[in-house]
Amino acid sequence: QVQLVEAGGGLGQAGGSLRLSCAASGRTCNSFAMGWFRQAPGKEREFVAAINWSGSNPYYADSVKGRFTISRDNATNTVYLQMNSLRPEATAVYYCAAGPLLRIRVHQYDYWGQGTQVTVSS
Repeated sequence: QVQLVEAGGGLGQAGGSLRLSCAASGRTCNSFAMGWFRQAPGKEREFVAAINWSGSNPYYADSVKGRFTISRDNATNTVYLQMNSLRPEATAVYYCAAGPLLRIRVHQYDYWGQGTQVTVSS
């Protein structure tokens, strides 16, 4: 079992930055690929970014490429999502997820955090 706890959400301004973190605990959590997803009101949960167990080959949704950066620190079992040049459409609940392989589909991840709200004002 892997437990995931997100933090760092809140209110940001358009053009500004926020940094999310996801603390992982449980069995062999460092061997999992980690992903960030988001869900806006009335919309389906969508892929944002993912990174494999070693921290190489990060992958991003086109909508955030060049503005968001995913990283991980296996020494502290923490994954980060640095969000720059924020846009109002980034307003959503952001979820951290863990799975066996770097993938972009919700059903391909086995473990989920409770989510953290990000609100971007224009």
